[in-house]
Amino acid sequence: MESDRPVPTKAEEIKVFLFITAVLAPVLAVGFIAAYGFIVWFYQLLTGHLPGAA
Repeated sequence: MESDRPVPTKAEEIKVFLFITAVLAPVLAVGFIAAYGFIVWFYQLLTGHLPGAA
């Protein structure tokens, strides 16, 4: 069974690569860091102390 999808050109592949490396990766990194910060903040809100603090 053959696919009717056209083969991507080199220019399209470069555009997708640049989008992933210049836009998607930084946005995901900031999102994960923000989510971690929110989790720590919410933990402090519920317990009153830092996780791992003696």
